[in-house]
Amino acid sequence: MRTKTLGGTGLLVSEICLGTMTFGGRGFWTAIGQLDQSVADNIVARALDAGVNFIDTADVYSEGVSEEVTGRAMVNSGRKRTDIVLATKALGQTGPGPNDRGASRGHIMDAVKASLKRLGTDYIDLYQIHGFDPLTPVEETVRALDDLVRQGHVRYVGVSNWASWQIMKALGIADSKDWARFASLQAYYTIAGRDLERDIVPMLRDQKVGLMVWSPLAGGFLSGKYDRDGKGPDGARRASFDFPPINKDRAFDVIDVMREIGDAKGVSVARIALAWLLHQPVVTSVIVGAKSVEQLDDNLAATTVQLSAEELKRLDEVSALPAEYPGWMIERQSTYRRQD
Repeated sequence: MRTKTLGGTGLLVSEICLGTMTFGGRGFWTAIGQLDQSVADNIVARALDAGVNFIDTADVYSEGVSEEVTGRAMVNSGRKRTDIVLATKALGQTGPGPNDRGASRGHIMDAVKASLKRLGTDYIDLYQIHGFDPLTPVEETVRALDDLVRQGHVRYVGVSNWASWQIMKALGIADSKDWARFASLQAYYTIAGRDLERDIVPMLRDQKVGLMVWSPLAGGFLSGKYDRDGKGPDGARRASFDFPPINKDRAFDVIDVMREIGDAKGVSVARIALAWLLHQPVVTSVIVGAKSVEQLDDNLAATTVQLSAEELKRLDEVSALPAEYPGWMIERQSTYRRQD
């Protein structure tokens, strides 16, 4: 298992991050997973044994139960707390009141205390804002996160599902005030959904912000278990929760090529989809969730899949984004300065 630095920090995280959205099973989240403590213990232990040191959860997953299960699984693993890089997130509704959500200073301060209690730890390695809050000034959010770092409750901060201009605004504020800047962005990115490359990827590279990828198999669609008629395995997640949205015709074209490459290597389509992400220089860590140790093992095995230059070219061509302005104009006008 390889490690990478998280953005511009000195923190080393494994290239595979264990996501715990399947832990618990309460409310809306039962459609994602309903793993009890014993199964979660086995999955966490297997991931750690395989070299994973990065675990991601959120306060809204299973209405807080996921954090509780994750915290106990970490303890039950017998590993030192410092051996694990623990990430969680805040933004969504966690109570009945109007201030029990969002990225205001008030909610952030309440949310981090609740997460620390559920996780059974005295610090969080990476604390992320789960989405953009249009009501709260960005400066208020960034200042609150900086205070958490200074107080020792969290060590690094990041965001999830923000646009590039929103991240740049926050980074500018942090730099001007000497506050903690975002170390990472957690975002959707797959070989069937490369929209991130238009604007966000260049920003991440320029600002040295790390990228954590969520739903790397597009909600299971890139597992290779679906056919063009839309039929999939019994109990498949997309049957009840068809998310994230993708262009399925284009995705099937990609799957066809991945299946050819996978068959030649004797590996699953899912491994090829994960391996493609692991071959992208901008990717810091790929978040994988699992409902069983066997499923986790298949995902972990993607770290051993090597894609040749020719295979990467085939995958790039079949999954390439349609040209879009201003990208095609920037590309055209910048050729005279390129030093390939």
